[in-house]
Amino acid sequence: MTPKLLRPASREYRSWIHDSRRLDAYRPRADDIFIATFPKCGTTWTQRIVSMLVFRSPEPRPINDVSPWPEIATRGPIEPVIAAMEAQEHRRFIKSHLPLDGLPFFEGVKYIHVARDGRDACLSWHDHLTGYTQEILARFDRVGLDDPAIGRPHPRPLADPRAFFREWLAHGPDQVAPDFFAFERTWWDGRSLPDILLVHYADLKADLAGEMRRIADFLSITIRDDLWPALVGAADFEAMKRDGKRLLPTAEQQFEGGADRFLYKGMNDRWRGLLTEDDLASYDAKVREQFTPGLAAWVDGGRRAAGDPRDIPD
Repeated sequence: MTPKLLRPASREYRSWIHDSRRLDAYRPRADDIFIATFPKCGTTWTQRIVSMLVFRSPEPRPINDVSPWPEIATRGPIEPVIAAMEAQEHRRFIKSHLPLDGLPFFEGVKYIHVARDGRDACLSWHDHLTGYTQEILARFDRVGLDDPAIGRPHPRPLADPRAFFREWLAHGPDQVAPDFFAFERTWWDGRSLPDILLVHYADLKADLAGEMRRIADFLSITIRDDLWPALVGAADFEAMKRDGKRLLPTAEQQFEGGADRFLYKGMNDRWRGLLTEDDLASYDAKVREQFTPGLAAWVDGGRRAAGDPRDIPD
């Protein structure tokens, strides 16, 4: 039975990288899973975790094959993408970099949102943007020039990470992702819905086994006790780096340095010693302006620091 549409997407998002209109062709299954994050907040990590839970195996599988990303604007016509999704026989887990208001919301479909401290997300995003190959940048240019709503090539990121951070914080007109603060507000507003699970990057770092069990429980997936150590071990960042070429076999065409560049450092607090006191004061001011106290505490430290998102008042 096709899941009931509870709420259509209420906002359109288009950039050089994604186009939310492509999801108009999406046909849901009752057990589908969306993994939706702001860029560089643990998307691939969570896809790897969910892949192992779905297949009940630590075997590295090409993430882009088993976990489609239908909204990406550089993959050509949407029809072959949807056909490939329809051909998948396993439980589908779908990547997205869209806010909650950019996604259709279906009854019973599961939505996992992963948050991260904005300063860490920004600097990791800078590493990501500065690692693209010229071939990928040319594709982004074509998307922007062909879309009248964009009408210009993909902006090249500033080389200096501090300057990039200040531009990111201001969210200038050439930003290639939805605004971080608005993005997180949409998912925070949906945190009490039974089919939404909020996960935090810091919690994955601090208690990977516990967070993997939490995700499995949310997805109603049962794992044998004797299998858990292998799954948790394979989800460790260093293990993912080791298996990078198998997990991301096409990364060499996308990034200088291939999978090693895509799975770059996986660290938190890299902003310490890089951003100045003025930079941090500007970030704190933006947080106070854009976030409620509860959301600010959650984005800053996750569940271990702030408590379960469903129990945190605005």
